[in-house]
Amino acid sequence: MNEFTGLVAIVTGGGSGIGAATAALLTERGARVAILDRDVPSGDRVAAMALTCDVTFTPGVEKAISAVVETLGGIDIVVNNAGIGATGDIAANLDDEWHRVLDVNVVGIARVTRAALPHLRRSSHAAIVNTCSVVASVGVPQRAVYAASKGAVAALTLAMAADHLTDGIRVNAVAPGTADTPWVGRLLDEAPDAVAAATALRARQPMGRLVSAAEVAHAIAYLASPLSSATTGTLLAVDGGMSGVRLG
Repeated sequence: MNEFTGLVAIVTGGGSGIGAATAALLTERGARVAILDRDVPSGDRVAAMALTCDVTFTPGVEKAISAVVETLGGIDIVVNNAGIGATGDIAANLDDEWHRVLDVNVVGIARVTRAALPHLRRSSHAAIVNTCSVVASVGVPQRAVYAASKGAVAALTLAMAADHLTDGIRVNAVAPGTADTPWVGRLLDEAPDAVAAATALRARQPMGRLVSAAEVAHAIAYLASPLSSATTGTLLAVDGGMSGVRLG
């Protein structure tokens, strides 16, 4: 498939995990991809560009967007994937952590999209895909801050879809379940019993396994694709059945 040929895509948080898998898949399907990440991968890469960018710093975001447009000629697709996690219940994190997580996971989307918006409006295949999470709609223990941020992403996605429909910009989100990513790996490394923790994470998803980064990337590509031109305002679950399936 090469439906992205001639299109320019930005993937924030594209240095690892879901972002890296998405950048690779979009490139494989013909897009010229710019990775924006705080930690730019070194060595060989599939993307056309890789820029150091912190989505919490507006001047840096604007500079990165300008560099992409200058080098690649425009922007057709924005994948707002950059995000951070947090653990604990409502009392476990102080105000600074709440502000930090919301700043990256929610306001970061606003900063990147705001800077890219004039260029998206000039595209005939404009699409935005935000990375949400199953915790936006399913209560999971010890994820209060993270869940609040992803609930905001879900609401923001729908609001953006409504706001930019007349601009010809489609806005959707993926809502992964627990995925096999570096962040989940770090959580397991910090657990008192990593084997038991991994078993519990797999067990809470009806398929009995973690979601892969590649599976989420395929969902993102579907939502971003010009072939999905009638799809906007959709939150697409990629969660092993966690949000919709009950066994027994």
